[in-house]
This record gives sequence, C-alpha cells and structure tokens, in this order.
Amino acid sequence: MMAMRRASIVQVNVNPAGGVPKRPVASARLTAEGVVGDRQLDLEHHGGPRRAVSLFASERIAALAAEGHPIAPGTTGENLTIEGLDWGALAAGDRLRIGDVVRLEITSPAPPCSTIAASFTGGAFKRISEKLHPGWSRLYASVLVEGEVRPGDPVVVEPRA
Repeated sequence: MMAMRRASIVQVNVNPAGGVPKRPVASARLTAEGVVGDRQLDLEHHGGPRRAVSLFASERIAALAAEGHPIAPGTTGENLTIEGLDWGALAAGDRLRIGDVVRLEITSPAPPCSTIAASFTGGAFKRISEKLHPGWSRLYASVLVEGEVRPGDPVVVEPRA
C-alpha cells in the first residue's frame, strides 16, 4: 500500500511592485483583501476578496517544465505554490486549511493572460486555461480566516458541508 503524501506549501510568492514574476518570501500574511506585500497591476482581473490569493500546484509546474516551458514557481503569478493535492479534483467551493489557522475557499480558476507568456514556449500561456486544459489552471481563493503562511505549512482539503 502506498503512503499518502502530505500536502504542503512549497513556496510563498509576492511582488511588491506588482505583476510577474512573484518572488519567494519566508512568509506572508493572508487577509480578506489579499496577500500582504503583494500587488496586482490589473485590479479589474486580479485581486479583491474573491481573488485574494492565487494558488498553483508544484506538480503542474514540474509537468509544464518537462514539456519544455520555461516555467518555475511564481513565474505565472501564484502566491502559494502547493504540492501534494489532487489538483484536477479541486473546484470552486472547496475549502483549504493551511497550518493551524488560515482557511481559504476556492472561488474560480484563474484565467491566464499575456503577462505570463514568458513562462511558456512560444508564449503559449493558454496552456493553463481551464477551458482548454481542465485541471491545469491556477486557482483563485478567498480568505475565510486570516493568518500567516510559510513554506512547509500543511494544506488540507476540508470536507464539504
């Protein structure tokens, strides 16, 4: 019998100037309005309470790199790079517990835009479009319970009510 791998945060990413890439930090506070120390340049499409935190799977990043894309954690703008979750099974309404305090609720897939084109061979940023490649998108989440997160924090999908 295979042991279940524990899900956890691999990297916490921010860009105080806004945009991408987002760079790794030792920790960050997640609030209802977003990630402290991070900024979005396009507030029509990014940020706000329903898009407070962007998430992406380290396994998806590794698979995309194996396809030949010049992608790495943070280059597509995710705030939390997470490993060990069944990424394709996550959907809007799912709730994540991070560490002992933080609670997030997934709100939607994060539509890709041309600002992340440098992470893809030939600028093919639609490779992570949920519409074209289900289960390969970054995800947006709202913050239900605020707190500090850091690499190594466990991530648990909470059962639906």
